[in-house]
Amino acid sequence: MLGPVEARDADGRPLPLGGPRHRELLARLVVARGRVVPVPVLVDDLWDVPPDGAVAAVRTFVAALRRALEPDRPPRTLARILVTEGPGYALRGVAVDAEDVERTLAGPADLPALEAVLAAWRGPALADVGDRPWAAPDRARWAELHATAVERSAAALLDLDRPADAVARLDAHVAGSPWREEGWRLLALALYRAGRAPDALAVLRRARARLAGELGLDPGRRLADLEARVLRRDPALDRRAEDTVWARAARSWEGAVAPGSRARLETSVTLLRALAVSGAAGLTAAREQRLATVAAAEETGDPLLVARVVGSFDVPSVWPRSDDPEGSARLVAAAERALRRLPEDAPAPLRARLLTTVAVESRGLPGDRGPAAARAAEAIARATGDPALLASALGAVYLHTCDRAGLAAARDATGAEVVALAERAGLDDALVLGHLVRLQARTALGDLDGAAGHAAVLDALAVAGERPLAAVFTGAWRVLRAVAGGGPEDALRAALERVAGSGMPGVAAGLVPLALTCLRVARGEPAREEGDAGPYAPWVRPHVLLAEGRDAEAAEAVAVLRGLPGPPPGLLLEALWVLAGRAAVATGDRDLAARAAAALRPAAGELAAGSGLLTAGPVGESLALLG
Repeated sequence: MLGPVEARDADGRPLPLGGPRHRELLARLVVARGRVVPVPVLVDDLWDVPPDGAVAAVRTFVAALRRALEPDRPPRTLARILVTEGPGYALRGVAVDAEDVERTLAGPADLPALEAVLAAWRGPALADVGDRPWAAPDRARWAELHATAVERSAAALLDLDRPADAVARLDAHVAGSPWREEGWRLLALALYRAGRAPDALAVLRRARARLAGELGLDPGRRLADLEARVLRRDPALDRRAEDTVWARAARSWEGAVAPGSRARLETSVTLLRALAVSGAAGLTAAREQRLATVAAAEETGDPLLVARVVGSFDVPSVWPRSDDPEGSARLVAAAERALRRLPEDAPAPLRARLLTTVAVESRGLPGDRGPAAARAAEAIARATGDPALLASALGAVYLHTCDRAGLAAARDATGAEVVALAERAGLDDALVLGHLVRLQARTALGDLDGAAGHAAVLDALAVAGERPLAAVFTGAWRVLRAVAGGGPEDALRAALERVAGSGMPGVAAGLVPLALTCLRVARGEPAREEGDAGPYAPWVRPHVLLAEGRDAEAAEAVAVLRGLPGPPPGLLLEALWVLAGRAAVATGDRDLAARAAAALRPAAGELAAGSGLLTAGPVGESLALLG
C-alpha cells in the first residue's frame, strides 16, 4: 500500500493483480482492515458515476483477484483470503506493509528498524488509486507516519554521532514537509554538529521566515530555543560533549557511592521517576524496577528509608485503573507497612507521600481505603503548605473521583487546582497531569472547545518537557472528536492502538473493542466483533450478539450483566452504564434498565466520554431510551 498497490506471495514474488480497477478494489478492501464492504459501497467507491453492469463488474474483478491471490486453490472450494460474507466482501489473513509500519512506530525502535520502515515506502501511499475520498484518511495517516519515521531515524543518526547522514535525510524532508517544526529543528542541529553552524542558523531563520510569512506563526519554543543556543554556540549542543559530561558524572558517582548503600537506593528512585515519564518503554521498565527497589529498601530495616523510597516515586497517573493489580497490591502493602512502622515524630511529608502511594495504587478497587488515604494525604499536604506535596495528593484525590456518574465537574475543579499549583511552583509533571484531567473532564461536560485548549497546552508541554505520553493522549482525543463528528472509525482504531501500546497503566486490555462498540451504539449502528474486549467483555458482548441476531444469547449475556454489582469505578463508568442500559432495553430487561437509568441520572447533562478516549454519546439520549 505504501506506493503503487502491489501483492506478493510468501516467497516475495509479485502476483498478477490485473488492471487499475482490480488494484483499486484490492486497496479498498485492505483499508477496510478485515471488515466486510458491501457490494453497493464498492460500486460507489470505484466509480464516480457507476455504469450499467457495475455490480457484475465488481464480481468479475473479485473472481480475478481470487485467482491471483490463491492460484493453487482447487476449483469450487471457498476462498480463504478474499472472502464473501453477508452483503459483500472482506480481505482476511494478509500482511499489509502499512500496518507493519504502524506497529513499528507505535513503540520504541532503533535505527535498523526505522530504516526498514522507510524502505517500505515505494512512493506516495496508494499511488495508483487516484483521488478517491475513501483513500484520503489512510493516505494522510501514512504520509504522517512517513514524516515521523524520517524524523525519528534522523534523531537516531544524531544519537550515533552521524550528523552528516542526518543532514542528507532531512534536507528533502523539510522541503516536502515545511510545516513540521521538528524537521527544521533536527536539520539545524545536525548541521551544527557537522561543524556547519552558519548553515544551521540559516536553516532556523528560513524556518522562521516561512512560518511567519505563510502562516503568521512564530516558531515554537524548541525551535526558538535552538536558535538562541546556536547563536551563543552552546557547548551542550555538541552530542559528544554532552555524552562526555554524562559519562564522567556516572563514573564519578559509581566510584564515590558504595554499592548497596542507602544513597544508591534513593538515587535509583530518582532515576526511575525520570525514566517513567520518558515514554512507553521507560514507563514499563520503571514500574518493573520500582518493586525491586522497594524490596531492597525494606531489607535494610530502616522505616524512614523505606518511606522515602516508597513515597518518592510520585509519577502522576491519569488513568484510574491498573494493568498490574498484583504489582499495585505489593506496593500498597509496602506503603502500609511503612506507615505502621513510622515513628510518631516522622516528617509529615513522608506520611503524606505514603498515603498518596496507597491511594494511587488502590485506584479502581472497591472499598474505602483508597479514597480515605487520598483525603488524608490531601489534609496533611494542605497543612504543610508544600505545593508539590499537595499537587501529588490531589492527583490521588482525582483518581478516586470516578466511583459514580456525574462527577466530571468535581474532577475538573481538582484539575484546575493542580494546574494553578503547578504554574505557581513550576511543577512540570503536575502541570501535565492537571491539563490531562481538565481535557478529560471538559470533554465529559460537553465543552469540546475548552478541552481543545487543554490539548494544545499539552502538545506544547509534551515537546518542551519531553513528555511523549501526553501527546499520545491528545492525538487520540483529536481523532475521537473527529470520529464522533462523523469521521471514519478506522482512524479511532489506529489512535487507540497507539494508546494501548504506550505502556500507560490501565489502557491496554480491551480498549479498542470497547471504544468501537460505544461509538456504534451511540450512532445507532450495529456492533461488530472486534477481538478480545478483556475486562469490558460483559458490556460489549450483548451488543455484538444483538447485531448478529442471536437474541436468546444476548438476553443471557444481559442476565450476566444484571448479576454484576455494576461497572468498576473509573472514567469509563458512564459509557459502560450506557452499554448496559441500552442492551437491557433491547432485550426487555426492565430491572437492569432501571438500574442503569438511576446510575446515569446525575450525569444527565454530560457526555458518556469521561476518558477522552471513547464516547457513548450524550447521557441524556440514553436516559430518554431507558425511561
